[in-house]
Amino acid sequence: QVQLVESGGGLVQPGGTLRLSCAASGFTFSSYWMNWVRQAPGKGLEWVSLINGHGDGTYYADSVKGRFAISRDNAKNTLYLQMNSVKPEDTAVYYCADGDFSSWGQGTQVTVSS
Repeated sequence: QVQLVESGGGLVQPGGTLRLSCAASGFTFSSYWMNWVRQAPGKGLEWVSLINGHGDGTYYADSVKGRFAISRDNAKNTLYLQMNSVKPEDTAVYYCADGDFSSWGQGTQVTVSS
């Protein structure tokens, strides 16, 4: 069965960096576009970023463009989100999901605070 497991969240200071990972199993990872989605406290889901199966096509929400970078290692069946210059408004639970949002991980908490 499809399984997505996020890791790498934690507490980071404003302006700091963090790298999230999403380990995938149970499907042909390289064939799927993959998303990062986040949910801030008390708010709805916000799409963050998308990457194609080859990793050479990436897309970002305006709120993170220029600060975050999505990537993937198909040999390791792993999706990444490099978060740079983080802001308090980046505080959220971050989820990875497949291309059509049919499968989701359990999420990893990111808190940006001094």
